[in-house]
Parts: sequence; structure tokens; C-alpha cells
Amino acid sequence: MKRAFFLDRDGVINRNAAEGDYILRWEDVEILPDVTEAIAIIKHAGFDTVIVTNQRCVAKGLISEAELESIHARMREELARAGAAIDAIYYCPHEAEPPCRCRKPKIGMLLDAAHDRGIDLSASWMVGDSQKDIEAGAEAGCSTVHIAGGGKKSSRKANLTAANLLEAVKKILT
Repeated sequence: MKRAFFLDRDGVINRNAAEGDYILRWEDVEILPDVTEAIAIIKHAGFDTVIVTNQRCVAKGLISEAELESIHARMREELARAGAAIDAIYYCPHEAEPPCRCRKPKIGMLLDAAHDRGIDLSASWMVGDSQKDIEAGAEAGCSTVHIAGGGKKSSRKANLTAANLLEAVKKILT
């Protein structure tokens, strides 16, 4: 079975949109510093890199799934060009209500990725900047990292706390 780093997108890979706003086009994406180095280290260590992201902007009608997938394809291309391969991206396009099985803190995206890719969740890490990310990772049986650099607080204790993805990866893999 494979091991993976499950990465939240906004706040871990790219800068969060302003409060109440969404990433709706490629021009809104700003990859955070040191992300490419961190992902390259993850890949070199033999882990899969899987993005799991809530994208309720689809349910709100602000962006189509095709447009979101285009942003993700471009993100994968840009990161790969810099030596940082993303193995898969799973997203929840649903609104918070009614509840679905995939919107974090639910674990549907992690279970789907584990099933699709042969990932051992107990040997994997969930890295995120919100309480929902930490809850999803813990509930799925992953170890968890709270990225505190974005200023969001997590009430459920993560296994590790780091300022950014590179610091998290170095704490885990070195």
C-alpha cells in the first residue's frame, strides 16, 4: 500500500482568497513560497501527493466544475514544471447544507483517494489550515498537521503544527 500526503488547497498550496471570496480563475491563484520544494521532498520520499479541497463556489454557481478542473490542471502543470508533481486532486463541489459525504470534515474524499490509489490512510498525513482539515484527517486515521501560518486556529489538536508546508514536511521527513 502507498503512503500519501493529503494537502488542503487554499492556505496550504496557494494563498487563501480574501474572506468571503473564492479562487474563480487561474489569475487568482498565488502558489505559496516553498510549496514546490516541499512537494518535491514529499515525492522524493516516496509519498503520493493528493489535494483534497472543499469548493463550494461550484454549488454557489460562481464557477463550473469544468472551470475548476481547468484551474486544477493549470496548477498541476505549473507545479510539475517546477519539479513538484501532484498525483491527484479530489474536490467537494457541494454546499455546506445539506450534508454530503465528501465535504470536509467528512472523510469521503480521503476514502475515495485511498480506494482509487491504494493508499494506507494510517501511514499517511493530512495537512491543512482549518479545523475541518484536521478533523477529516484524524477521522480517516491519518496523522495531521495544522498549518498555522494562515492565522486560522484549530481547536482539535493536530499531531504537528507548522508555519507552512515546507516546515511541516521537514518536521516529518527529516
